[in-house]
Amino acid sequence: MRLFTSKSRYLIGVDIGTTSVKLVDIQRQQGVFHLRSYGTEILSEGIVIDKLIVDTEAVGNTIAGLARRCQAVGSSAATAVSGSAVITKIIDMDMVLNDVEREAQIRLDADQYIPYPLDDVNLDFEVLGPSLINDDMVQVLLAASRSENVDQRVDALTFGGLQTKVMDIESHAIERAFGLMVDSLPNLPELVALVDIGHNQTTLYVAKNGEFIYSREQLFGGSQLTEAIQNRYGLSAEEASISQREHALPEDYYPDVLTPFIENTIQQITRSLQFYFSSSQYSSIDHVVLAGGSSAIAGLAGMAQQRLGVPVSIANPFINMTIAPHIDHEQLAIDAPSLMAACGLALRSFD
Repeated sequence: MRLFTSKSRYLIGVDIGTTSVKLVDIQRQQGVFHLRSYGTEILSEGIVIDKLIVDTEAVGNTIAGLARRCQAVGSSAATAVSGSAVITKIIDMDMVLNDVEREAQIRLDADQYIPYPLDDVNLDFEVLGPSLINDDMVQVLLAASRSENVDQRVDALTFGGLQTKVMDIESHAIERAFGLMVDSLPNLPELVALVDIGHNQTTLYVAKNGEFIYSREQLFGGSQLTEAIQNRYGLSAEEASISQREHALPEDYYPDVLTPFIENTIQQITRSLQFYFSSSQYSSIDHVVLAGGSSAIAGLAGMAQQRLGVPVSIANPFINMTIAPHIDHEQLAIDAPSLMAACGLALRSFD
């Protein structure tokens, strides 16, 4: 199993996260992308820890149930390993090499790029384009991940009745989905910050003209809000999550628990942006897009726009797609920001 593996005619996108599995099924109809179905299934605590799968069979059962519920077509799937589990490097190589020679050369020089024995990793490469330093060379993106990270996901999909045709990198899938919506942002911003707020981790991506040029991860996410709800109201993690989803919390929840979390989130975004500005030629951003499970929290986008002083919007990679009649548009708008990776994976069908 390689990382930018062979293309298949039709693929289901399956994103395995810490707290849920997400599935997206996209077709192309008359040249336009069409969201045929999608679904999210919550995972019990401890099944996936820091995006490493602890119980492969349990994840597989969840995937199987989700595929049935979504009436997914076929059994070929694309999934991804997360950024922290992947080493990527851009290297310059001789233009005249073919893929076999290029791979042999990479394996020969692998110890320069990869801090693990070659037997323990899955690696792949992709030619990006001309070298910036030599006209006779090309830039090559090298990606490597520990084999256990790849194998866990392949096994989970197999348990779920799916065949892994593509193993992608999560950030690449998110960038692919972002490319669908970037032209719909008002005033066609040149420099956009995409802030992906996950369960335990928030990742800042900076995109210039639609392409990611920077990323930075930090340990902060929706789990902090869940913990605050648990502590305030004496609930278990599961009860806190359900109460939050179903808006079944006491009246003091918004002022005493949610507002401090929103303020903390904006503070984290501000810090990440300042860190980026200090290490780049830029000192401002044109637009901020919020993604991830916690981005759709009521009031977050509005307060972030007020504090950051730039337009802020919620990610929706399906904005220019046609939507199947059975899909609830309001629910999709709520779910869309957390489906960026799954959407980007489903798009591998159309490479």
